[in-house]
Amino acid sequence: MPRRNRPGRGRPERPDLGSVSGWAHPESGPDGEWLVRTVPGSHATKTYRCPGCDHEIRPGTPHVVVWPADETGSVADRRHWHRACWEARARRRPNRRW
Repeated sequence: MPRRNRPGRGRPERPDLGSVSGWAHPESGPDGEWLVRTVPGSHATKTYRCPGCDHEIRPGTPHVVVWPADETGSVADRRHWHRACWEARARRRPNRRW
């Protein structure tokens, strides 16, 4: 009798659902504590300006939304960044004041 496949055997754990579904995950850096949410290209429907490079993030472009992790952060504190710009923020200063 042939062996029956067992679901989940030998497969990695579930992917990071937060990065796929839009949940925020905490990140720390020399510039403070942040909440970071990944926005897949299929969910990016508006144009934003990245504070890291001062270029547009066009609709359909995957990017991240970042805001301060402290309780005083509000919707107005959220910023949309290119992922590469966010990861390079320690090596360069933002071009715009936020």
